Amino acid sequence: MENAARNLTSRNDDPAFWADADKHLTRYGPAFEDVIIERAEGSFVYDADGRAILDFTSGQMSAVLGHTHPDIVATVNRQMASVAHLFSGMLSRPVVELAARLAALAPGLDRVQLLTTGAESNEAAIRMAKLVTGGHEIVAFAQSWHGMTGAAASATYSAGRKGYGPVSAGSFVIPAPNAYRPRFRNPDGSNDWQAELDDAFHLIDNQSTGNLAAFIAEPILSSGGILELPLGYLAALKKKCEERGMLLILDEAQTGVGRTGNMFAFQRDGVTPDIMTLSKTLGAGLPLAAVMTSAEVEQKAFEKGFLFYTTHVSDPLPAAVGVTVLDVMARDNLVQQAITRGKRLKDGLLALQQRFECIGDVRGRGLLLGLEVVTDRHTKAPGFELGAKIMEEAMVRGLSMNIVKLPGMGGVFRIAPALTVSDAEIDRGVEIMADAIVAAQG
Repeated sequence: MENAARNLTSRNDDPAFWADADKHLTRYGPAFEDVIIERAEGSFVYDADGRAILDFTSGQMSAVLGHTHPDIVATVNRQMASVAHLFSGMLSRPVVELAARLAALAPGLDRVQLLTTGAESNEAAIRMAKLVTGGHEIVAFAQSWHGMTGAAASATYSAGRKGYGPVSAGSFVIPAPNAYRPRFRNPDGSNDWQAELDDAFHLIDNQSTGNLAAFIAEPILSSGGILELPLGYLAALKKKCEERGMLLILDEAQTGVGRTGNMFAFQRDGVTPDIMTLSKTLGAGLPLAAVMTSAEVEQKAFEKGFLFYTTHVSDPLPAAVGVTVLDVMARDNLVQQAITRGKRLKDGLLALQQRFECIGDVRGRGLLLGLEVVTDRHTKAPGFELGAKIMEEAMVRGLSMNIVKLPGMGGVFRIAPALTVSDAEIDRGVEIMADAIVAAQG
């Protein structure tokens, strides 16, 4: 009754707004939240009632500096007043500065193309790999998400493959290592990822027509349920690629720009990819992406006539925002903050795991963490329905979290607050999660 009474007086209950939404918006994924968001600031979004909702996914895993960061707002205003968009063959200072800054942060990846979305950057990376190698076969993980366009969608296996006709020819897949649900085990029961990788590439070799071009991977598979590639895996994967003349593409849409406690996640492993793509975090919520590669790969692509010419390539406005993101990251020491705040958050989630039997696993790195809900810890039976209830109860209490529902997995919460999140906000989020679990189980 209390909820019903509240909804009757809620400004979120706007019949005209929802009638227009129902009539005119294409439904492109899960159902929309039943709140109207009017503004956002820092770690919070605010609905039509002025209610503060703690955003533990930082928008679409993108707003690493929080919402409406004052430095970003100032940059947008300044750049809009000078030049925001140009003919694609023209260059501006923000574009060249951002390219140079990124190259300095990732030695060995000296060439940069600035685009808009993650899917677009992955399209460009795959296109470049095919041209440079002369092959067309692309390998990805079975739990991957690389985008919803052409080649990127063909390399996306976690969702959205049915009903759209043939994918790109030469699309191959292998399982991602999963320490919580290992397919191959060492004598002590731990995940034998090397045996799994060897077995997977044996099957790839049997299927390939001799035209392998690239492997595209996320260092931590987010839509796959926050599956982290174990230390040593990237080096072994790159060796497999080199043995076959393939390029290694790392999609750091969510792991890049400090979120994992390194500027780029691959740096923990000391393995530089042939091509890296950035998006989401680079624009801190604005559409900005980058494709970075070595001078050698870029030269080969250029000699073969590489073409990826788009309307918004090298636009000044998003590039200026990217420069500001890097400035704030350095000035406020946010890479280190991802480590310290990430530890505080992970400790809080581990405490919840000790308290609630429905939490099967806590995993991830820095401020990209996963919490897997199960109905039975022994069998690890997926907790789809319980996870959905926890998400609903959390939202009612002022916490927005995103849950992954995939076959063969429990409901996995992807938890990725802004790098600017405070200790108090982390503690509040964990407290709300505990209350939501109690309510969902009750």
